[in-house]
Amino acid sequence: MTNWPAMSIADAHAALTAPGSPLEMETVVIRGRPTRTWKNVPPTLRDVFLAGRAHGDKVFLVLEDERVTFDAFGRAALRLAAQLVADGVKKGDRVAIVMRNLPEWPVAFFAATLTGAIVTPLNAWWTGGELEYGLADSGTKILICDNERLARIAPHLPDLPALERIYVTRATEEPAGDPREIWLESIIGHPNEWAHIADRALPDVELGPEDDATIFYTSGTTGKPKGALGTHRNIVSNIMASGFAAARAYLRRGETPPAPDPAAPQKATLLSVPFFHATGCHAVLSPSLFAGAKMVLMLKWDVMEAMALIERERITGCGGVPTIAWQIIEHPERGKFDLSSLETVSYGGAPSAPELVRQIKKVFGKAMPGNGWGMTETSATFTSHVGEDYEARPDSCGPACAVCDLEVRDPDGKVLPPGTVGELYGFGPNVVKEYWNKPEATAATFIDGWVRTGDLARLDEDGFCFIIDRAKDMLIRGGENIYCVEVENALYEHPAIMDAALVGRPHKTLGEEPYAFVTLKPGLSASEDDLRRFVAARLAAFKVPVAVSFSNEPLVRNANGKILKTELKKQFAG
Repeated sequence: MTNWPAMSIADAHAALTAPGSPLEMETVVIRGRPTRTWKNVPPTLRDVFLAGRAHGDKVFLVLEDERVTFDAFGRAALRLAAQLVADGVKKGDRVAIVMRNLPEWPVAFFAATLTGAIVTPLNAWWTGGELEYGLADSGTKILICDNERLARIAPHLPDLPALERIYVTRATEEPAGDPREIWLESIIGHPNEWAHIADRALPDVELGPEDDATIFYTSGTTGKPKGALGTHRNIVSNIMASGFAAARAYLRRGETPPAPDPAAPQKATLLSVPFFHATGCHAVLSPSLFAGAKMVLMLKWDVMEAMALIERERITGCGGVPTIAWQIIEHPERGKFDLSSLETVSYGGAPSAPELVRQIKKVFGKAMPGNGWGMTETSATFTSHVGEDYEARPDSCGPACAVCDLEVRDPDGKVLPPGTVGELYGFGPNVVKEYWNKPEATAATFIDGWVRTGDLARLDEDGFCFIIDRAKDMLIRGGENIYCVEVENALYEHPAIMDAALVGRPHKTLGEEPYAFVTLKPGLSASEDDLRRFVAARLAAFKVPVAVSFSNEPLVRNANGKILKTELKKQFAG
């Protein structure tokens, strides 16, 4: 990197977004505020869908022995969209998706989108009670789920009268438990049959960039999860973001970004993050459909299977969370697989060690390491960090995308100079509109179009962002947000608990994992297994503490009576 960087970040951004370039920007007024946006991005998800149809017989989705072309995917989505219109789905109605990463997931997402519905993907790892909350809070009209999730939701269906119809996929027999249940295969058939579905016209629905498109739930430090209401523009902004970051890396090293080559081998992503996360849906699914890239799905992460798929499917990009990169790098059988097709190994959503950047370069050769930062409220990608920039600043999550702005502010909202730590705020065309039916939470989080992230950070002179800590009491386990108060509240429901605190214990591959400290009430008893089972009955499995430490004294507190988690974490030092 002797002559690197050949161009400053500011100059690279100016060159890439200049008038006439594919990444040109324009300023539009969104909800009363002038906002920089990508001029050439498809205006809505319907336009993304139509672009995907142009890729025809290329393979789009792979799951085990199921291979779905772009054309077959389009036929299935249009067939299901026609059914939803026949069901009475109108613009603004909520259609929820609750299933693992199956080919049916993107079909359900785009079918509902084409009707003008607000698609509401719910976390497939949630318990039945958590799913009931999401369905009730969103006012979902139609649910599309897999058989496994239906079993979880079934006991709660009597309490969901607003739910008019439930489409179930991957059931061994036609559903018969509730008159609202219908086998999804009776409408679209099996993925390997989608190519034979008769083509249909698009539903006659007007869609614009500022129309509501999705509700993605994000847990909060207090109370129940909040639904982030995203627009079409919020989501499609991701399509330009990844290409922009790669092009910037070329300019920074003094090279001209290559022109798109239609004859080049198809890009292929090994998808290990769920579609129900903003990353999987907004940063992978939509850009892949638009660009004609293949997505290879795994029902369950397995490192040996992943390496075999990288070799067989000529995967060009993989990652998701640092766990995945570490497991491939450290696997003793890695040398038996041809992983030379990999061009990027990128991740976000969990803290990563600088050592990982060095190992990716050492092990994969031509593959560029990549990282980034975003949140549900920013519709995934907000900063991107790739190539030499990442090697030079491995503890940063990169600079903001060209259409986005970052500021660090003090508790009074005053903007702080570079190098100063404060709360991170973000502004751009990807910041969601509001929280669904939560005006107080909306007012507290969205300030004049800026999102208060709850992260403590600093920006350097070049605009690179360094996340220092989370202002919200939260930990991130392998990309999944765990809000400590939610787990602590579950522990406090146990009759023997007097004091409870959840903290993140460092973990090499997951980033961190939930660890509980408790004090029992005098004369009462509970074992570690008792408490873990108790939490597991109330919350999703990833939120359950991996271990519980018992104290004979009340947990250490400050003068205001707040438990000092920094003191508890010292027990992990070394």
